[in-house]
Amino acid sequence: MTYMTAVEQAIETLKEHGYKYTDKRENMLSVFAAENRYLTAKEVQLGLKERYPSISYDTIYRNIYTFVELEVLEETELNGEKMFRFGCKHTGHHHHFICTNCGKTKQIEMCPMNFFENQLNGCQIESHRFEIFGKCENCSK
Repeated sequence: MTYMTAVEQAIETLKEHGYKYTDKRENMLSVFAAENRYLTAKEVQLGLKERYPSISYDTIYRNIYTFVELEVLEETELNGEKMFRFGCKHTGHHHHFICTNCGKTKQIEMCPMNFFENQLNGCQIESHRFEIFGKCENCSK
């Protein structure tokens, strides 16, 4: 089996779902791979500015949401702004600590749902998301 980068895997996923390969899509994915943190659409646009000076914000957003729909990217919201990163390839259930300053993430292996399930007797939980926001060890210095 050959090793595929996250960008190559994402391109394969796009093709499998009938989307065409474009160098803009590949370069957009490369921005996420290089940063390895949550990014706003504006940060992605800035990362592509030199190579594609006229790329529109709508093009960026439309492609990002295609990537989210295909589960290539995952999204969160911080201070009312959507942020995106490559979906975790981590096996098993986990959550994230997200630095509010630099956007870096750390995986949290523990899930607090057992506590909440006990308080929601009779309710049917369909999904959940647990994120902790704060400053990482580098940003809090």
